[in-house]
Amino acid sequence: MKKVALFALILVFFYSCGSSNDRGELVGVKSKRKWFAEKPFGMVYIKGGSFTMGKQDEDPLGAMNAPTRTVTVQPFYMDETEITNSEYKQFVYWVRDSIVRTKLAYQAEFASVDPVDGAKPTGIQLYAFASKDTVGESPYEKYMRENYYEVGQGLDSIKPLNWEEEIIWNKEDFPDADYVEVMDSLFLNKDEALNGIPTFNTKLLNYRYYWFDNEEAARTGGNRKAFLRDKVLNVYPDTTVWIKDFNYSYNDPMHQEYFAHKAFEDYPVVGVDWFQARAFCHWRTKNKNAYQRSKKNLGLVPSFRLPTEAEWEYAARGGLDYAKYPWGGPSTTSDRGCFLANFKPVRGDYAADGALYTVEAMSYNPNGFGLYNMAGNVSEWTHTAYNQMSYYMGSTMNPNVENIKNRRKIVRGGSWKDVAYFLEVGSRDWEYADTSRSYIGFRTVQDYLGTKKQ
Repeated sequence: MKKVALFALILVFFYSCGSSNDRGELVGVKSKRKWFAEKPFGMVYIKGGSFTMGKQDEDPLGAMNAPTRTVTVQPFYMDETEITNSEYKQFVYWVRDSIVRTKLAYQAEFASVDPVDGAKPTGIQLYAFASKDTVGESPYEKYMRENYYEVGQGLDSIKPLNWEEEIIWNKEDFPDADYVEVMDSLFLNKDEALNGIPTFNTKLLNYRYYWFDNEEAARTGGNRKAFLRDKVLNVYPDTTVWIKDFNYSYNDPMHQEYFAHKAFEDYPVVGVDWFQARAFCHWRTKNKNAYQRSKKNLGLVPSFRLPTEAEWEYAARGGLDYAKYPWGGPSTTSDRGCFLANFKPVRGDYAADGALYTVEAMSYNPNGFGLYNMAGNVSEWTHTAYNQMSYYMGSTMNPNVENIKNRRKIVRGGSWKDVAYFLEVGSRDWEYADTSRSYIGFRTVQDYLGTKKQ
């Protein structure tokens, strides 16, 4: 019966698309609302165009993996800075709060009692799954609620969470024993916590995301379901990279405080591997579109993603073709002798440029596109897999040689611990996708839909 009702609803939808006002003329199908490209917060518009990609100067390493060629990239938006600790922490906190609210909601179901007429919920019941007001709902909304939002058992259920009630973190204010039981399961045991301070178990911070493998589907065809992918991964940065990356070196302050302390909020996040960077992009899209849906009259935005290698190099050049560095070149210092990026200028002398480790993401002068630290500070993940022959194989239009089985991913821009060679806009480097480093971060991009004439 439900299937018949849904089919009838679909028929009504299709037959209602016509209009008697078109007088039988070809007028096209127009959207009810006009599309306006909105520049995402914290991003800059990169107008797109053609440029000479690759090494245009000497290649002292003899890598021979970036010969010059002319390519063209489409317009896009790019973060003006690397993703900061503060911005990545918003993602981590969202995952944390989702886990807490899910566990509280299931505990509320387990501990549910028959409510007294007219009595307001208290204690753990305040965090029960969000109930939908079914008065006045459409047949479609009823169908979706009964067949999707109220199905499933345990963690497989997709019932809507209650985001209205504030989570109580102070143990002295926990409302009842059921709330205490849930929160106790989320924190480290006393014998694991340092100095007895309650510490959230970061191993629980797992995020699951889905995507559709467009390229594989286009190449091979077949059942759509065969190209749906998903991944579950822990999103907390690996803070131990400050120790593991450098043998016989004292970096404990960075290990303990870099991601946790507010002094480093505006510094680029590190210790994030390629998969975690992709998960952040997925969450950022999900978070923005959740807001867009809540307003009903706003359209969904294109997905945030990692830049391709070509997009990254085009953006790094800042409109300067044949430039060695984002500021032009050929020197890493200004005419006053001031360093123009955060890197290792002299062997063993990391602090010659004014910083031992990273600096705030909005440091030094931006390039011609308004982007900060496209050279130095931290290297940046790109979407592109590393292949020594990429420049020979790739298209000249939006080139991107991608292979899902190739775990070597391109990183660009050089970092605080690199010599000047890796700061050059044409220099290529790579790292394994599941590896995190104290000198690799990322920034995101978003496609610009349509064409903006200059």
